[in-house]
Amino acid sequence: MNAVVVAVAVMLVLSLCRIHVVVALIIGAMSGGLLAGMSLEATINAFNSGLGGGATVALSYATLGAFAVAIAKSGLAHALADKALALVGRQDAAASAATGGIKAMIIGLLLAIAISSQNILPIHIAFIPLVVPPLLYVMAKLALDRRLVACVLTFGLITPYMFLPVGFGGIYLNEILMANVATNGVDTAELSVMVAMALPALGMLLGLGTAVFFSYRGKRHYDLATIEQQEQVSVHYNRWTLIMAGAAIVTAFVVQLWLNSMILGALAGFVLFTLSGVVKWKEADDLFTEGMKMLAMIGFIMIAASGFAEVMRETGQIASLVESSVATIGDNKALAALLMLLVGLLITMGIGSSFSTIPIIAALYVPLALQMGFSPLAIVALVGTAGALGDAGSPASDSTLGPTAGLNADGQHNHIWDTVVPTFLHYNLPLLAFGWLAAVIL
Repeated sequence: MNAVVVAVAVMLVLSLCRIHVVVALIIGAMSGGLLAGMSLEATINAFNSGLGGGATVALSYATLGAFAVAIAKSGLAHALADKALALVGRQDAAASAATGGIKAMIIGLLLAIAISSQNILPIHIAFIPLVVPPLLYVMAKLALDRRLVACVLTFGLITPYMFLPVGFGGIYLNEILMANVATNGVDTAELSVMVAMALPALGMLLGLGTAVFFSYRGKRHYDLATIEQQEQVSVHYNRWTLIMAGAAIVTAFVVQLWLNSMILGALAGFVLFTLSGVVKWKEADDLFTEGMKMLAMIGFIMIAASGFAEVMRETGQIASLVESSVATIGDNKALAALLMLLVGLLITMGIGSSFSTIPIIAALYVPLALQMGFSPLAIVALVGTAGALGDAGSPASDSTLGPTAGLNADGQHNHIWDTVVPTFLHYNLPLLAFGWLAAVIL
């Protein structure tokens, strides 16, 4: 059997059995390396050499976590939660229409923030542990299913970068996707990446609609006492602290765009909080440490995922996986597109990053697609979709880890069964179908 398939399968099965994702990634990587004929020492060395690839991302999340805690200290998130709770308190429990309106308002707000986190304010998942935990009490009062919230957040984290060429989308679509497709022999000068990715994005929208209006529209009850112990803490805020929170967010945004560094942007925002007095100087060290702890687990998982990805590369069997998948196809373009998308899904679920998957599969897919007669636009759609497939539904993806970090603040939201499985079903399946359709008809 192909070592990459086995490694990803081992990782996914262990994760579904509630083994910690870091442990599952390590065991999966070791299994794949040994099956590929690598020695234990060579497998460990490859895993270790890949760890550094996730260090920048891990440090970015750690500093963003500190910035998020500082914003929470300002009371901005709790002010939002208090407003929502006041609305809930004014409604009669029997007034289902009014309750439904508040649910729609919360879902719409979280969706708007998630989409904005990819372009207008490109802080990615850092907003989730800031905004979501203070809203858990309100969600529980409304019996709002957190699996729905996970699907909404994941949609907002993925769809903008795979369709809109601004913010993180500018990196994914222009600097990674189009650049790698061009490097491997396709003239992309006259191509519109938005046209190529329109159908796959429509598939994501269909998945969101299914989650909102069908799958999770019912009530789901959570223990209010547990939430009160964890999140209903007294946070004092006033006009000054809220103004400084807004100023710090703008500062972080400007610095990040100017220097192209999430780390320095978050640090600039945190320093402004300290200088303004919102964060007391003597509390700054403990607060920064608390914030780093909040997103440290995501950082460790991303580091482990980088080690896993390096072992998969070293096995040399990613190329053989693609070649064996299409060797028996002949001239059947439709079947070839489907198999390439399925392989992309497998690779991305193992690596946990669409951005890291594109350079790997573009070198394999583009020459093959050219040989089989796919149009340049279809090739862009094929590679772009194959890379995005698996970002939702991967235990090691920040697009699933982020929502869990906020929704599991009180321990009542399981990462695998309440985030990974719902997002896999609602996004990977329609993305696979619409990505295939784009590759066939473009």
